[in-house]
Amino acid sequence: MKAAVYTRFGPPEVLTLCQLPKPVPRDDEVLVRVRATTVTSAECTMRRGEPLWGRVILGFLRPRVRMRTLGTELAGEVEQVGAGVTRFRPGDEVFGFTGFRLGANAEYVCLPQRASLAPKPVNIGFETAAAAVDGGSTALYFLRKAGIRDGHKVLVYGASGSIGTYAVQLAKHFGAHVTAVCGPRNAGLVAELGADEVIDYTKEDYSRSGEVYDIVFDTLGKTSFSRARAVLARRGRYAPTVGLHNTFLSLGTSLSRGRRVVTGMSVEKNDALLFLKELIEAEKLRIVIDRRYPLEELAEAHRYVETGHKSGNVVVTVGS
Repeated sequence: MKAAVYTRFGPPEVLTLCQLPKPVPRDDEVLVRVRATTVTSAECTMRRGEPLWGRVILGFLRPRVRMRTLGTELAGEVEQVGAGVTRFRPGDEVFGFTGFRLGANAEYVCLPQRASLAPKPVNIGFETAAAAVDGGSTALYFLRKAGIRDGHKVLVYGASGSIGTYAVQLAKHFGAHVTAVCGPRNAGLVAELGADEVIDYTKEDYSRSGEVYDIVFDTLGKTSFSRARAVLARRGRYAPTVGLHNTFLSLGTSLSRGRRVVTGMSVEKNDALLFLKELIEAEKLRIVIDRRYPLEELAEAHRYVETGHKSGNVVVTVGS
C-alpha cells in the first residue's frame, strides 16, 4: 500500500511516499480503506519533533517505527474485520480518529473496533467527513468541559481554524451568544457560521474590550489566562486546547470558586462522533474545507498548514 512516512524530524520535505505491506487486522480490529484524511497543526509539530517533551511519545532522536506514518482523522470503508469484531461489517462507510496510533496518511489502517470510529454521515462524502472528526469533537469536548449552557456569553479565539469554526457553531447550538476573534480575511466566514460579533485581532485587543464572558475558548494557544481574566465573569472559564503550563494552571485553579482554567484531552471520541453525525445529517453543522491535496502532495499540504493562514480544514485525498 502507499503511505507517507518520515524517518527523521524536520521540515515538510522529510515526508516521503513509499510502499508498505498492507496491514492485516487482528481478531478485535477492523481494516479501513482510507479515502480521505487531513493535515492539522498538531501533526506539523509532531513532524518537527516539537515540543521536545513530546519526544517521550514520538521518539527521542527520530520517530518511533510505529509512528512514522502521520494522520489522525480519516474517512473510508471497512474492508475486512477480525473474527471477534461485532461493531462493523465489510462495506461499512466510517469516519473516525486514530489517536496516538496515527497512521491515517496511508491507503489502509487497522484500528481496534473500540477505537473512535463511527458510521459516516450519509449526506456527505469522504473528504468532508474526514474534516469533521477532530476539530468538531475537540470543540465539543472543551465547550462541555467549560460548562456551556443556554444564555452564556462565549468568546472563541482563533474562530476561523479547524477547531474554531466548529466552536462557533456548537456554541450557538447550545444557545450561547458568540464573539469570534480572527483575522480580517475570515471575518465574513465566522459571521456566516453564526458569530454574533467579530473582533479583528489585528485591530483590537479582546482583553481590553470591557465585555464580560462566561467562557473564553482559546483554540490556538495564542492568548493566555492572564489576558482572559480581564474579561471573564466571576465564575468564568478559560479553556485552552494546548500548553503544558495551562495544565498546571488548571490544577492551581481547580479548587477556586472564581475564575478557572479547564484543560484536558479529547481522545475517546465515539460519543462525540455520533453527536456530530446527527447534527451533520440534520444540516445543522457546516464543515469548512480550505484546500484539498492528494496524498502524493502531503508535504505541500503541511507547508500550507504551517503558514498559519488556513480557514477551517485541509483535506488529503487517498487513492481514486
